Amino acid sequence: MADIYNTALVHPTAVISKKAGLGKGVEVGPYTVIDGNVSIGEGTVIGAHCVIIGNTSVGKNCRIYTGAVVGAPPQDLKYKGEKSFLVIGDNNTIREYATINPGTGDGGRTIIGDNNLFMANAHVAHDCVIGNQCVLVNAATLAGHVVIEDKVLISGLTAVHQFVRVGKLAIVGGCTKVVQDIPPFSTCDGHPARIYGLNLIGLKRNNIPRDTIDRLKHAYKVIFRSGLTIKNALSKMEQEDLSDKEVAHLVDFLKRKSSRGVSRFHHSDRFESEDPGI
Repeated sequence: MADIYNTALVHPTAVISKKAGLGKGVEVGPYTVIDGNVSIGEGTVIGAHCVIIGNTSVGKNCRIYTGAVVGAPPQDLKYKGEKSFLVIGDNNTIREYATINPGTGDGGRTIIGDNNLFMANAHVAHDCVIGNQCVLVNAATLAGHVVIEDKVLISGLTAVHQFVRVGKLAIVGGCTKVVQDIPPFSTCDGHPARIYGLNLIGLKRNNIPRDTIDRLKHAYKVIFRSGLTIKNALSKMEQEDLSDKEVAHLVDFLKRKSSRGVSRFHHSDRFESEDPGI
């Protein structure tokens, strides 16, 4: 590699726009194209045959692997070339042939936080907002305007409908069709997705206290297993002690206006009798 930019190592076959800014210690592999108002944070390593274009900002210490396309125009028929943006935080890993699009409409933004993993062939569409420490497994696909909170796992070959929200520490099973919001701390699966209970493994791995898990179990029973409507169940929950921040987050998530509605609980006989994590 040739030290073309004094502080960045750029392979001689790479094509770098004069508009682009490369931070200290950036590495760019062979045949990669970086074009437009692109900013690459220090320590980020970009592999071979990648394309990073548009009004795209990539944070520090990211890893972008072969064939990834970051910042290409949104796949949205409404998009007419307006100036839109893609903002990617620090310590993200974007594996082979993943695609991430900017926002659509003038000033539209796709925003990605820190420490996320996008496995091979994952897709993030226009105007999505993704938090921190999330994982999109191979070929997981987000449509436009999807919101993913922190520490969410979207399993492989899963498709998430536009405008859906997926709550904190939720896990979505493989090959799932997600057409409505997935509440925080839940596990879900199916066509369409249905909630199977709390993500107990994820809660324990994230050192959520036992008493908080017990309160979340109680909240899930009131909200999803009591026979009440979501609205009435939330009213009942608000009459209880909501000092626990995780329970309060669950209630707040469900109170917020939803474009798609909330996924319902899975009520097969087997899961009714076995208490699926709640």
